[in-house]
Amino acid sequence: PIDLLARPAPIAAPALVVMDMDSTILAIEVIDELARMHGVGDAVAAITERAMRGELAFEASLRARVRQLAGLPVAALAELAGRLPLSPGAATLIAALRARGVVFAIASGGFTFAADVLVRELGFAHAFANTLGVADGALTGEVVGEVVTAERKAEVVEALRRQHGLDAAQVIAIGDGANDRLMLAVAGLGVAFRP
Repeated sequence: PIDLLARPAPIAAPALVVMDMDSTILAIEVIDELARMHGVGDAVAAITERAMRGELAFEASLRARVRQLAGLPVAALAELAGRLPLSPGAATLIAALRARGVVFAIASGGFTFAADVLVRELGFAHAFANTLGVADGALTGEVVGEVVTAERKAEVVEALRRQHGLDAAQVIAIGDGANDRLMLAVAGLGVAFRP
């Protein structure tokens, strides 16, 4: 199937692409994978699905899902980080546009341990994601610091646009869920990837 976007104004050559991570750059939802590893997959997947459909506020749903992960050994994060599956074509798209000078950034409600892998392997210039609390070699079930919400993602797009001295028309935002709508709206071109 093909989706078509009709746009009255021409699209400028992109200079900045801000992408969601889970189910966009990655072919998985990282939190669902961690939940399966911890034996709480069904409960967390149900919360994730409701959040992605916009039925639950993102921050509350994230905190509820992360609480389910309390006690998961940190070694599980490293194991998953070593086998993160990319969405088909993601690496090719990123490499081709980076070769033309396009700056890539991650704005994700996911986790820094996964975003850090993509920064290293794919050359993202910026990454904004959530930090999982850790104590005694295991997850605490808490998110540390500010949560990357839909509002925060839109702020990231605007801040990076200004930082790089760009017009909105030069910015593309790509995401898959309800918590990506605001950042798609502030970009010159918003792409809903398998929404």
